[in-house]
Amino acid sequence: MTLILTRREVARLLELDECIAAVEGAFRAHGEGRTAAPAVLGFAARDGSFHIKAAALESGARYFAAKINGNFFHNGERFGLPRIQGVIALCDADTGSPLALLDSIEITILRTGAATGVAATYLARPDSRVATICGCGAQGRIQLRSLARVLPLRTVHAWDVAPEMAGRFAGEMAAELGLAVTPATELESAVATSDVVVTCTPARRFFLQREWVAPGTFVAAVGADSADKQEIDPALLAANPVIVDLLEQCAAIGDLHHALAAGVMTPDDVRAELGQVVAGRRPGRMRPEEIVIFDSTGTALQDVAAAAVVYEKAVRAGVGLAVELGA
Repeated sequence: MTLILTRREVARLLELDECIAAVEGAFRAHGEGRTAAPAVLGFAARDGSFHIKAAALESGARYFAAKINGNFFHNGERFGLPRIQGVIALCDADTGSPLALLDSIEITILRTGAATGVAATYLARPDSRVATICGCGAQGRIQLRSLARVLPLRTVHAWDVAPEMAGRFAGEMAAELGLAVTPATELESAVATSDVVVTCTPARRFFLQREWVAPGTFVAAVGADSADKQEIDPALLAANPVIVDLLEQCAAIGDLHHALAAGVMTPDDVRAELGQVVAGRRPGRMRPEEIVIFDSTGTALQDVAAAAVVYEKAVRAGVGLAVELGA
């Protein structure tokens, strides 16, 4: 039997803390060489794009997952639909049997934030108290929630190209997390006073300048998940240690891609993949004054780890519609 799980059911089943733990475990397994390299396929469409990400992971049972997501930036204003939507097919990696078909939205949101939480645990200074969030949509919210789980944050600057979104974000997140969250009108000054900077926007041209970032800052570059997106000044990457989620993928579609294209970096300049840092195979932050950049393109390892958590909880709770696809 195959379980069909709606977005509402996935949201009810997947909690952020367990998602962070599952994603950390997936990165560790990859860093230890216990997983095959994930795969990604991009497909351009009119007014948007599709991407397919696939990976296998052993998490008690052995799972394979393939996620198909559509990314259509104008969906909200034109049709009242989410910008990103899709499905995850979760299979038994030993038999090929389809176990579940899950709405992908909540998993994509949570696992992306969870990766930043994992990266911050290993790459940010443990005493980091001030953060700037660039991009105040759903992903900005989960990024801040994840950071607040792993760092002693006190002050947050919220910046967005739409100031009204930054204002709404500040009010809602201050009430939810008990932090001092304020809209940032000057991004440069906000970044200069921050210990952590997260960029989670759909920008096509970099806006985070090298000279703005203070020594000791941890930068999580989250928005660039296709070759035409860019948030980080290539000179910032070239001048500082870079940790990637997956080297091959970041070289193709991440902010690293633009630094390589500009000729200011080579793949050998990347310090490590996050999984290697989590597994203790390569160093992450080596000195308190380092600016450390995490290039996060989003991997299918995160998807399969989170989908496995949802599926196992759904089975135990009797949640979802069970169908016989082969009937």
